[in-house]
Amino acid sequence: MRCLTLADGLKQHRAHIRFLSRELPMHLRDMLATKDIEFVSLGKDAAKSPGDELAHAYWLGVSQMQDAQDTIHALSNQTWEWLIVDHYALDARWESALRGTVKQIMVIDDIADRQHDCDVLLDQNFYADMQTRYTGKVSAHCQLLLGPRYALLRDEFCQLHEQIKPRSGPVNRVLVFFGGIDMDNYTGRAIEALAEINIFDLRVDVVIGAQHPCREQIKMACAQHGFICHVQTNKMAELMAAADLAIGAGGSATWERCCMGLPSIVLVLAENQSKAAKDLEMAGVQINLGDAIQVTIKELVDKIRELVVNEKLRSELSMASLELVSLSRKNNVAEIMVG
Repeated sequence: MRCLTLADGLKQHRAHIRFLSRELPMHLRDMLATKDIEFVSLGKDAAKSPGDELAHAYWLGVSQMQDAQDTIHALSNQTWEWLIVDHYALDARWESALRGTVKQIMVIDDIADRQHDCDVLLDQNFYADMQTRYTGKVSAHCQLLLGPRYALLRDEFCQLHEQIKPRSGPVNRVLVFFGGIDMDNYTGRAIEALAEINIFDLRVDVVIGAQHPCREQIKMACAQHGFICHVQTNKMAELMAAADLAIGAGGSATWERCCMGLPSIVLVLAENQSKAAKDLEMAGVQINLGDAIQVTIKELVDKIRELVVNEKLRSELSMASLELVSLSRKNNVAEIMVG
């Protein structure tokens, strides 16, 4: 989704975009098609292990060199100004192999655990050690775009941002969103916690993707408790702007919530979300409950109640969130790329 957001920005500058992936779910292929973005499949994963020491090597499905050869073939019919790489299983070896195929390479990363051969590195996340995380991992000529001021945000968020003021007053509306898939159904846990709190006249918006594994179960639970279930909505910015409190996961939705100044209770769903979630809490931007697997319904209920009654804290979280995400034109990644 972050690559699609960047692609949308580049298309505004009349760029031709081609997405490359191995196996992409049909609903994502359809999404690209509706935006008139070309997609090329690199083929199915190999049966054997990629045999690489990188922590996420198994995500690739083949060796880096095989993937590089497949990518070169998929790009061979024309000249490309930029190659944008967003994959934890690819490092400087893969990037160096593509140097003869493209003019410039941008890497999107947020775990800083490997070497890169790139001209631009984008890490839109917030870390206490943000300025030193890539020391020794990129060349001296690499341009670093670090921090939430370079967050890849869709136009609807940028437009609404100018109208947003720090939250004040009571909590009348809560937004629940744990990403489009949410395989372990933390959405269901949040619904259970909010139902237990039972605040009179509280509106709860629950957002899930079309591929959510518990889609029908969630729709039934929302109907039972009088909550509103939104499936694959295109009104996320409006829902965040209207909410007084959010419950959700770390990841790219963090910057959308910050852009809308939305006080948030966050559960960590993946290892790569953990450090940023802790550092953001230390900076007073969000409430971090830590590893989602270990968070009980009672803990979630207690934290929601605590935040509902603490208007001062919600206001402070809202102000810190808004200050963190700068949307000035000079920090627009697509415009930096096109010069």
